[in-house]
Amino acid sequence: MPIAVYILGLSVFALGTSEFMLSGILQPLARDMDVSIPQAGLLVSAFAIGMVVGAPTLAAATLRLPRRTTLIALLTVFGLGQVAGALAPSYPVLFVSRVVSALACAGFWAVGAAVAVSLVPFTARARAMAVMVGGLSIANIAGVPAGALLGQTAGWRAAFWGVAALSAIGLVGVIALVPRTEVPTGEDRPQLRRELAIYRDKQVWLSLSATALNAAAVFALFSYLSPLLTDAAGLAESWVPTVLALFGVGALIGTYIGGRVADAHLFPTLFGGIAASTVVLAALALTAHNSVAAIALSLMLGVTAFATAPALNARMFNVANAAPTLAGATTTAAFNIGNTLGPWLGGLVISAHWGYPAVAWTGAALAAAAVVTTALSYRAQRSASPSRLVASSDEPGAHEPAAYEAATDERSAAAGAKHL
Repeated sequence: MPIAVYILGLSVFALGTSEFMLSGILQPLARDMDVSIPQAGLLVSAFAIGMVVGAPTLAAATLRLPRRTTLIALLTVFGLGQVAGALAPSYPVLFVSRVVSALACAGFWAVGAAVAVSLVPFTARARAMAVMVGGLSIANIAGVPAGALLGQTAGWRAAFWGVAALSAIGLVGVIALVPRTEVPTGEDRPQLRRELAIYRDKQVWLSLSATALNAAAVFALFSYLSPLLTDAAGLAESWVPTVLALFGVGALIGTYIGGRVADAHLFPTLFGGIAASTVVLAALALTAHNSVAAIALSLMLGVTAFATAPALNARMFNVANAAPTLAGATTTAAFNIGNTLGPWLGGLVISAHWGYPAVAWTGAALAAAAVVTTALSYRAQRSASPSRLVASSDEPGAHEPAAYEAATDERSAAAGAKHL
């Protein structure tokens, strides 16, 4: 795996810490800003909305710019957004700073994913994406608990200063180690019309829907995990960083497993991971008042949720192989549509006074819907020709992802028949 892919994963560590750390500082932030817990939770949605809008917009706007230059500019804006959040005098200013940071984060994800995939053969796409997603996993193990600890001891603003420092480290790594790239010219130059053609393919929309629903299922619960642990499970607030770290450990384990098996068994990884998340969320809803069960299931949710992430990313790049930049942007947008929908639905459930266990039921229902959408995607692939966009691409190896998926599906089916 090229060193540049690991540098991108390191940068994602900073991005992921910022995106997820609010779950650990929600209560002190809400007290300081004099807002309710659901209102504070909307800051998670604000970040996700910025990601949804920013990913395709910035991917299209920077299509003909050198990718390394784009990454440097976006990471710089992201770091400045963290500084603005740390200095925010009011809730509206903090809200705006989250949106600006999210726009930069979205663009970095979209371009960074395209760079990571371009540096490896198509048979290693899921592994390359696992490195980037691994940055998120480590953020949950180290960054998010550290942010929660800072929020409880030095104030929630200290967590934002910490992320600003992390982004500066990532910026140095990108400048030093990500290779320079020239913008293609002539027939190979990026064309927005050609990249936009991916949205004519129903497989792209099915992949987008499955990704969004899976993310919504996880974030409906994760955004309110801290108050669930303290109010429902009866844990002290000091336990929150530890449980968040356990979720991160589970996420790293899940990312490792998913990155190892998804290249050869894409749809089995998707079905198994999303179905397992459905079961874990339902179990958490039933046992939310048991502190031991809540802790153990938080760990398991990290495993099941992140085991599918490399496969979901690789699937989108496979069905939109000829448009890698917008494929990365579309995946980023899909994840964050879910990250917007999940906290919003969870906030509605809390505001309706149904209790925190009902948030877990909401997540389970969304995960079940993701299983159905994945089944429709699998059925469409088995009964139709490969993606029109992949088939029509003139790029070398354009047919390989579709052929590779078909071959791996056949191997999985053969293995299942042999087992039976």
